[in-house]
Amino acid sequence: MATLVLDNGAYTAKIGYGQEKVSVIPNCQFRSKTSRLKTFTANQLDEIKDPSGLFYILPYQKGYLVNWDVQRKVWDHLFGKEMFKVDFADTSIIITEPYFNFSSIQESMNEILFEEYQFQSALRINAGSLSSHHFFHSKPSEICCLVVDSGFSFTHIAPYCRSKKMNDGIRRINVGGKLLTNHLKEIISYRQLHVMDETHVINQVKEDVCYVSQQFYKDMEMAQSKGEDNSVMRDYVLPDFSSIKKGFCKPREEMVLSGKYKTGEQILRLVNERFAVPEMLFHPSDIGIQEMGIPEAIVDSIQSLPEEMQPHFYQNIVLTGGNTLFPGFRERLEAELRSLAPAHLPVSVLLPENPITYAWEGGKLLAHSPDYDEIVVTRDDYEENGHCICEDKFDI
Repeated sequence: MATLVLDNGAYTAKIGYGQEKVSVIPNCQFRSKTSRLKTFTANQLDEIKDPSGLFYILPYQKGYLVNWDVQRKVWDHLFGKEMFKVDFADTSIIITEPYFNFSSIQESMNEILFEEYQFQSALRINAGSLSSHHFFHSKPSEICCLVVDSGFSFTHIAPYCRSKKMNDGIRRINVGGKLLTNHLKEIISYRQLHVMDETHVINQVKEDVCYVSQQFYKDMEMAQSKGEDNSVMRDYVLPDFSSIKKGFCKPREEMVLSGKYKTGEQILRLVNERFAVPEMLFHPSDIGIQEMGIPEAIVDSIQSLPEEMQPHFYQNIVLTGGNTLFPGFRERLEAELRSLAPAHLPVSVLLPENPITYAWEGGKLLAHSPDYDEIVVTRDDYEENGHCICEDKFDI
């Protein structure tokens, strides 16, 4: 019996069998401006010759799975003969969903997994629970951990004690990678070049040049200085999809300070955008989102828990999700938490080697654990008892 682990995120699906390596695949469909009629699914993105003005069709809206038609197409593609060649009758699936997911979405997912695809057994679980499983597996002496999952739609903070999640301490901040990319699009469109349709390109810009500032005001001053003194300024070469397939950052020594290049490449000049965009993760109020930043939300979460556990949580904070890959993210979070936390408690923030696939790796470990068969719902269970057996067994 094979186990398929699918960390079904709003931006990418992390998928693979329990014995194999993980694949990270866009969890959406695309249409390009040039071939309007043809729809590309998931990793067919690479086949699009001209990805400028790429039109995304996403199964997730505001972090919840609402567009089942798109999700079905993506899953058909993933499970089908081109990719994972799933033999449903002999496969168990571990699939993730957000905290406190709506019961209507949970029921639809049960139906699709058991009635349409007819998996042998299934386990629906939060991605954070898989991350905590991974953490406790790698550090068996620890009893508590706090999972910070900063993804595409929002950022979740979830405390786990002895691999049980503590619902009272779960916090959600409605700032994620999608908001950052959209904000960067708006800033660039307002300041230099209309890029509102270029989500794909600007997302790449964000990943290539943005970083988290350690001293925001100092960097802001630096960003205003002229010429060589300005160490923040970068020139980004935009792709033209004929000779330049992927945008890149001009090396410092090749930068022309006047910004007038002879070569005819299209250049974006980025200065304070580089750190002002990720700053929204720490201060959402900067752009009028009235919520706590990640450090305050972590402290708020920990303070809602029993006092004797609090020191353990401050020492075991795990970062997962794509936003944690911004350079300087971990250092800044640790510094801010240090100033907010009680002085006598040590603070430690861990950034795993690959925060995007961390939860998936946890799912892989779970698939090999001896009590795996007890936590899944089999197709026979489901056919006998319907949705209620899933409600009882899955702790969402």
